[in-house]
Amino acid sequence: MERYNIPESWGAFLFDMDGTLYTNRAYMQFQIHSSIERLARLRGTSFEAMQGAITAYQETWAQTHQGQRVSLGNTLVHFGVSIKESIRWREELYEPEVYLKADPKLRETLKRLGATHVLAVVTNNPVLVARKPLAALGVEDRFQGIVGLDTCLVSKPHAAPFLKAVELCGVSPWACVSVGDRYDIDIALPLTLGMGGILVAGVEDVYQLGCEEDSMCFSSLETLSRLGRCITRW
Repeated sequence: MERYNIPESWGAFLFDMDGTLYTNRAYMQFQIHSSIERLARLRGTSFEAMQGAITAYQETWAQTHQGQRVSLGNTLVHFGVSIKESIRWREELYEPEVYLKADPKLRETLKRLGATHVLAVVTNNPVLVARKPLAALGVEDRFQGIVGLDTCLVSKPHAAPFLKAVELCGVSPWACVSVGDRYDIDIALPLTLGMGGILVAGVEDVYQLGCEEDSMCFSSLETLSRLGRCITRW
C-alpha cells in the first residue's frame, strides 16, 4: 500500500471498484475478454487478432504518454465503440454474481470507515454494473452512492467523475482520498485536483485501512461534521 498527499483530516473516501474492493482475476479478465470478443465478432475477426490489435494500441499509447495506461473504455472508443455503446455492452455481458461472493471482512472494514467518512465508488463501469458486484460482496448499503461511466460519459482518468463524486459527497477535493489499484487511472489525476491517494494491491490492503495497525490519521467525527457530510444517495 502506498499513500500520496494524505491530508491531516478529510471527509470522504472515493473507492475504485475492480481490483480494489475485490481481488478476483478471473472476473477482471472476463470483463476485458467479453468486450474484446464482442468487438471481434462485429469486425468479423478472431478474438486473438482483436486482442493483439488492442494490446498493440495500448502499448503504443503508453509509449507516447510517459508509460501511463489507457482504460478499456477509452481503448474501445479508439476502435469505434462509443461510450454509450460500451455502457450497453457491459450491462448485457457482465455477470459478477458468478464470480464474487459476500465478503464479511470488507463489510466490517467499510463499516469502520463509514463511521467517520463518506464512502463512494468511482468506477469505469456503469452504475448498474457496479451495483451488482457490490450486492454480491454484501456491501452495497455501505456506500452513499456510485459515480459510473454513465454518470459523466467519460472514463477515468478524467476529472469529471472524480469532481462529480466530490460534489455529491458535499466536500472539497482536498477533503477526499481516492483509493485504487492503478496509479495512472485512480491516483494520478485526483492528486492534481488536490485530493489524497492510496494505491492498493487489492482488497487485502483495503482491509487494513483504519485498523489499529494502520498508522494513517483519520479525521474525527468533529472534523467530519465541519466538512459537512452529505447523506443524499445518488
